Amino acid sequence: MTSNRKPYKTYTKEFKLEAIRLMEESDKTPSEIAMQLGLRRNQLYKWKDKMFKTGDVPSSRQGRPKKADQSDSAKLRAENKRLKEENEILKKAAIFFAKELD
Repeated sequence: MTSNRKPYKTYTKEFKLEAIRLMEESDKTPSEIAMQLGLRRNQLYKWKDKMFKTGDVPSSRQGRPKKADQSDSAKLRAENKRLKEENEILKKAAIFFAKELD
């Protein structure tokens, strides 16, 4: 089954800060600013709320770290898992071929 969902748009931190500044300092309504920037109005409010609570807007980086950013222990765990799976496959293959020789 395929998904028809559009991928999420990501915005830079500078863009978010500028959007919040426009919302606070402009005489336009938040709806007009959101429409002008191509955003949903509630997204502006979410960024503003996050800015108020934490003092910073969320960055565009979300989710799991990329392979290059993973720690050494995470890489070793992944390699260990892969090697165990390969070992199990080889054991099953050895049993299969041993039965054919009999």
